[in-house]
Amino acid sequence: MNQLPTIRSPWRTAILVLCFMFLYAPMLLLVVYSFNSSQLVTVWESFSFHWYKVLFQDDAMLDAVGLSLTIAALSATMAVVLGTMAAVIIVRFGRFRGHSGFAFMLTAPLVMPDVITGLSLLLLFVAMGNTFGWPSDRGMLTIWLAHVTFCTAYVSVVINSRLRELDRSIEEAAMDLGATPIKVFFVITVPMIAPAIVTGWLLAFTLSLDDLVIASFVTGPGATTLPMAIFATVRRGVNPEINALASLILFVVGLVGFIAWRFMAHEEKQRLRDIQKARRG
Repeated sequence: MNQLPTIRSPWRTAILVLCFMFLYAPMLLLVVYSFNSSQLVTVWESFSFHWYKVLFQDDAMLDAVGLSLTIAALSATMAVVLGTMAAVIIVRFGRFRGHSGFAFMLTAPLVMPDVITGLSLLLLFVAMGNTFGWPSDRGMLTIWLAHVTFCTAYVSVVINSRLRELDRSIEEAAMDLGATPIKVFFVITVPMIAPAIVTGWLLAFTLSLDDLVIASFVTGPGATTLPMAIFATVRRGVNPEINALASLILFVVGLVGFIAWRFMAHEEKQRLRDIQKARRG
C-alpha cells in the first residue's frame, strides 16, 4: 500500500524557530554580555573576562554557591529516597485505609503557594525549637528540611507515573523463582525505574537550587543561599558579575542535562532490548 509523501510546511519550521528564539535568546544574550568589560550591563564596550575574575574573587558569592549546591544535592538525594518509597506504597500496596488522604497530602505541596509553605514551616521550626529545643537555630539544616518537604512531592509524581507503566510480570516471575520482595525491588524494579529516579533527582536538585521564597522564611543570619545572594545584589542594581555566574550555571546545567539525557536514552534502549529478549525466550 502506497503511503502519501509527508508535506513539510514552512510555517511549522518558522514557528519552531520562533519558539526556540523566545526561549533561548535571552539566555544567549546573557552569556554574550557576561564577556562585556563595561560596568553597564546594557552597553557593550569590549570583550573581556573581567567579570569572571571578579566572580572568583567574591568570597561571599562563592560561599552562597557552595551552600546552595550542597543543600540541593542533599535535598534531591533524600527526596528521591522518600519519593520512591511513597510512590511504591501508592502503586504497589493497593487500596488501604487512608490511601486517598495519603496521596492527597503527598501531592499537596505541588499546588501550595510558596509563601504559605515557607510561613508554615517557619512556625513549625519555631514551635519545635521552643518545645524540644531542636532545631536550636535556623540555617542550613532547616533549609534542607524545608526543601526535602516540597521536593519529595515532585519526585513521587515522576516515579509514580513510571511505576504504573511497568510490566509486573517480570517481578512476579522473579518472586515465583524464590526471590524476596526486597531483592526483587533492588535487583529488578530499581533498574527499570532508574531513568525516572535520575529525572526526579535532577528535578528536585533544580527546584532546591532555584528556591528563594521558602528559604527566605526558614533561614537564619548565618546561611545565605545563591538565590538570596543574587536577589540582594540585584536590588542594589544589576551587576555584570551576575551575568558571569548565570553563564557558568547554564553551562553546568546544560552539561549535566546532556549526560542525564544520554544515560536515560541508553537505559530505555536497554530496557526495550531486555523486553524483546524475554518475549522471544
